[in-house]
This record gives sequence, C-alpha cells and structure tokens, in this order.
Amino acid sequence: MPYVIGQDCVDVNDRACMDVCPVDCIYVGDRKSYINAAECIDCGACEVECPVEAIFVDRKARGDEARTQFVEDSRNFFTLALPGRDEPLGNPGGSRKVGELGVDTPFVEGL
Repeated sequence: MPYVIGQDCVDVNDRACMDVCPVDCIYVGDRKSYINAAECIDCGACEVECPVEAIFVDRKARGDEARTQFVEDSRNFFTLALPGRDEPLGNPGGSRKVGELGVDTPFVEGL
C-alpha cells in the first residue's frame, strides 16, 4: 500500500488530492477519503497537495500505532463490506465510476 489518508482528513475531507490524482484512485467516504492501493501508481501528487498533511507513505507508519491503524483501515475500506453494502468495494477502476460512497469503515465511524 503506497499512500494512506490518515486522521487529519477526518471531518475535513478537502479533496484537493483528488484533483491531482492522475489515476482517480481516491474514494470519498462520509467523513474522510481513502486511497485504493491496488489502483495507486505511487506518484505522490496527492501527498504534496493535501492542505492538512493527512496523506503519508505507508512505510512511515512503522512504529507509529496511530498511523498503522489508518493503514489497516484503508485496506479494510476496499476489502470488507462497508456498512449498508452487501459486498466489498474492491478495485472498481476509479472513484468517478462509483461516486461518493457516503459511508466509512466502522473504525472511522467510531472516531
């Protein structure tokens, strides 16, 4: 998983990162956005564009429990069925295809 959106995006969800993403791999939940690691090309454009510095490279989470939780949560957003959905989102090939999902993982809902 190359890039992850962390705590600072919760309830801010600026979406400037989406404007610069060349592969449309950033998906909008309810309270934050999520990067699909399988679709991300690891270009880093989103990280520098984020006005609240919520985006980080997954390897920066090593030894940081708070960031590690967001790495796992990002994985869960795409691999587990989200509340109100029958199956996992998976890799739909771009966030524009699915639009805003309006739901987060139970981890983010509980923050």
